[in-house]
Amino acid sequence: MTGTIQTIGVIGAGQMGSGIAQVAAQAGFDILMQDISAERVESAMATIDGNMARQTEKDAISEPDRMAAMKRISAAKGMAGLAEADMVIETATEDETVKRKIFAELCPLLQPEAILATNTSSISITRLASTTDRPERFIGIHFMNPVPKMELVEVIRGIATEDETFETSKAFVAKLGKTVAVSEDFPAFMVNRILLPMINEAIYTLYEGVGSVEGIDTAMRLGAHHPMGPLQLADFIGLDTCLSIMQVLYEGLADSKYRPCPLLVKYVEAGWLGRKTNRGFYDYRGEVPVPTR
Repeated sequence: MTGTIQTIGVIGAGQMGSGIAQVAAQAGFDILMQDISAERVESAMATIDGNMARQTEKDAISEPDRMAAMKRISAAKGMAGLAEADMVIETATEDETVKRKIFAELCPLLQPEAILATNTSSISITRLASTTDRPERFIGIHFMNPVPKMELVEVIRGIATEDETFETSKAFVAKLGKTVAVSEDFPAFMVNRILLPMINEAIYTLYEGVGSVEGIDTAMRLGAHHPMGPLQLADFIGLDTCLSIMQVLYEGLADSKYRPCPLLVKYVEAGWLGRKTNRGFYDYRGEVPVPTR
């Protein structure tokens, strides 16, 4: 059953897509990367090569293994280039409309038995599956960021997901050397349902003037032994992603405790999305990040 998965299609050549492609190639799978921009696929492959080169320098992987893994990754020529994939993992932006559009274009091109997975961090698997031609072969496989370093993967089945799809997906994740956490299909699943309200509360703490950016992050790093302060972490995740997950929680569970902080909304409206735009709760344009409030 699980032996049928050999070729993995990855849609989206951003941070998540390139991370998934890297770990899957290192685990011996053949990878087809697709993105609306061919330049992004080239850039992702250069990033993967650089990441693995650093692992080689640290003796984490051998040079022959690095070269073999790179040979397993190739660019798919459009959506049609994914036709031979046994499993396709979609890692597009956290926007349901975008994901639905991708599935509508992709499904007619896939083999009937191919598994379709989404890396969504918060959107209903059941609802996404219902828009495809294969709800029984549709599943949520949510990787954590950065993919090569993080040990956990959430696996989420929709109402229609068949046992075979579920078992094959869990075996695939195990082959990557990751630990599976099975989550029920409720808004934001497990990790983000706990993590994002904490980040949102940290933003409220800033918004209400209880503490400064530096004070809040230092308090949680040293007072709760978090490796990164919540505002620093928000910048790392991307404030737009934080906001979209909080909106999914707020709309999906209809509880005021999930209301996105107005300050988070303001930062996103300003285009200050964190590290990827060089400004968020910190300004990253100098040598050392400086709090923006």
